[in-house]
Amino acid sequence: MLKIKGGVILHVIVIGGGPAGMMAAGQAAAAGASVLLLERNDRLGKKLAITGKGRGNVTNAADIGDFIQQFPGNGSFLYTAFYRFTNEDVRNFFLAEGVPTVLERGGRVFPESQRAADLVAAMESFLRRQKVRVQFGRRVTAILTSGNQVCGISCGEEQLQADAVVLATGGASYPATGSSGDGYLLAKTQGHTVITPHPALVPLETAEAWSRELVGLSLKNVTARVKVNGKLIAEEFGEMLFTHYGLSGPIILTLSRVVVQALEQKQQPLILLNLKPALTPEQLDARLLRDFEKYARKQFKNSLLDLLPQRLIAPVMLLSGIPPELPVHQVSKIQRTALLEVLTCLPLTVTGKRPLREAIVTAGGVSVKEVNPATMESKLIKGLYFAGELLDVDGNTGGYNLQAAFSTGFLAGSSAASKE
Repeated sequence: MLKIKGGVILHVIVIGGGPAGMMAAGQAAAAGASVLLLERNDRLGKKLAITGKGRGNVTNAADIGDFIQQFPGNGSFLYTAFYRFTNEDVRNFFLAEGVPTVLERGGRVFPESQRAADLVAAMESFLRRQKVRVQFGRRVTAILTSGNQVCGISCGEEQLQADAVVLATGGASYPATGSSGDGYLLAKTQGHTVITPHPALVPLETAEAWSRELVGLSLKNVTARVKVNGKLIAEEFGEMLFTHYGLSGPIILTLSRVVVQALEQKQQPLILLNLKPALTPEQLDARLLRDFEKYARKQFKNSLLDLLPQRLIAPVMLLSGIPPELPVHQVSKIQRTALLEVLTCLPLTVTGKRPLREAIVTAGGVSVKEVNPATMESKLIKGLYFAGELLDVDGNTGGYNLQAAFSTGFLAGSSAASKE
């Protein structure tokens, strides 16, 4: 270690150049450490660059207390991290780097430019200013320890000295971005428990053939309910998307957590869509009657144009059992009741989930029981810190997971640099 004015400069190695790793490296350097950031890809922030469909949903404007509720299971572990580096801190950080942000529906925060690539560029600028050394194409194969204290890392046959190591390799989703699960193996070699990774925020596969005819159709302001064995277990309101395999979009991704749990228990989840949740059944019936009066001389297939997206009319007619060519004025009350049922309880049978590699976020990871939430340091190995998706914490969609990456990265990097 280099002696300076009676003190020491700590050598910190950060493994992983995603949002958590970049934040950790920059903060450690800002606190006075000599920092080396190792990234196995040929560039930094590959996953960050595709977040929010390339728009970069960087955080959420919710109260920090509400953030905890958005992380089922282990949200309380993030309490200190969220308060040390808040969502306002994230917005101010990027503003200082020349990337102002804007607030959108649901409290979601995006770059004003609507470009996630600008977030990556801002992080890179931050690292350069803090004089963080970055090396690409470096795959760490081992963490070196002396007793229960970190002393370095190995990259194949090469060994590098370190006083502290921050492990921020991500989960196991989107492996093309570098999140291949290497961090789990490194953590296990140091005695850490790794909760079996599984997909969180993952698109769902459905059985109904008609749903695949709607590929690309996005529905806004709908409610999706999940039922298992006839019991309602979850419900979300917002936006969803039909895909070639089934369903995706924000509310489906959020519901996927409970759906995946049901599938793993060999249960059969059913998703029921309410296409008009703003209307009570009575109000929706009155709306139908008005439309039927307006189109009284038309065929039934032409009576729903004011109510539904055109592509959705065919499956709704099919499920209602009402003949498409039936004159509207001949639609009976019984048939109208059947139509109301379809509009408020459109059924989709979930048959599976998309692979872990397609999940937005990985659930599972390094057990938080073995990590100090006040510093992100391992309780087993001194000088070993964790940050980001590698930890067994995963939140709902809406910017929460990126905030967790930045907050845990900030705390891990700051702690590593101030290590005694």
